[in-house]
Amino acid sequence: MTAPPILAEGLRRSFGEIDAVAGVDLEVADGEIFGFLGPNGAGKSTTVRMLTTLLRPSGGRALVAGHDVETDAHEVRRCIGVALQDAAIDPLMTGRELLALQAVLHGIPRKQAADRGEELLGRVGLTDAGDRRVGEYSGGMRRRLDLALSLVHEPIVLFLDEPTTGLDPSSRRNLWDEVRRLNTEFGTTVFLTTQYLEEADELAERIAIIDDGVIVREGTSTALKDAVGAPTLRTEFAPGELAAAETVLSRFGEFRPARTGRLAIGLPGGAGSMADVVRALDDAGLSAEMMELHTPSLDDVFADATGRRLEGAGEGGEV
Repeated sequence: MTAPPILAEGLRRSFGEIDAVAGVDLEVADGEIFGFLGPNGAGKSTTVRMLTTLLRPSGGRALVAGHDVETDAHEVRRCIGVALQDAAIDPLMTGRELLALQAVLHGIPRKQAADRGEELLGRVGLTDAGDRRVGEYSGGMRRRLDLALSLVHEPIVLFLDEPTTGLDPSSRRNLWDEVRRLNTEFGTTVFLTTQYLEEADELAERIAIIDDGVIVREGTSTALKDAVGAPTLRTEFAPGELAAAETVLSRFGEFRPARTGRLAIGLPGGAGSMADVVRALDDAGLSAEMMELHTPSLDDVFADATGRRLEGAGEGGEV
């Protein structure tokens, strides 16, 4: 039986007495876009660094493209493309020069390397900027170049670590389109780490949520949302009314994590129960400054799994 592109079993990494990754089990299918979601410090980047042979595991094992990340690290590196968030790129070199250098490092012949560089510049929309120094590139252009560099040797598995951090919405969506095209046209398996809920929802076929070094949820976006249950009623009251409002709302559903100064409950009756809630608040002499009903989102999934909201929830996950 052929091994999946990525397989991790009991993967651990400790730094002194701190378990940054505390026993991760993952299996990513061939040709899948797999989303790895979590807040900063949850263990996302540490997991990626182990899977890409940049960091030795403290325990467990991982196979990437069928090769063990510890005992066969050279073969793993030959089969993967990596676009890390903190990749160091010489700002004085041009995009075209960097692609040529990357090709040389992978042992690609000069003529083939030049053709491959031109192809990739075109694919990521940087043909006209190929002879400009990278130090002059915008953030979006840099991210697209990172993607092109990771694809020079036509990897089997592509690791994208926070690929759109710091990008404006338009640049972010352009990069999403390129990742989708890469996956659809070439069948490349993509392991995507992100703290943007919308990004995971848009791109990933399956999602794993990591928190405090362990996987707390895994599944398709739809299945994860369905498992949360009832829609969330999100409310905001004047500070002096919060305690009384909490008493009233407790009659209609269980409380869910919310930001300071707000209250959120799971409302089993959904929209059909809103009038009853408003009436009960009115009877208690309370008036909500904000009241919104939200169907379950990935932010709700994260809150349900961890007891808090994800900082990167900004686009579509505000509470």
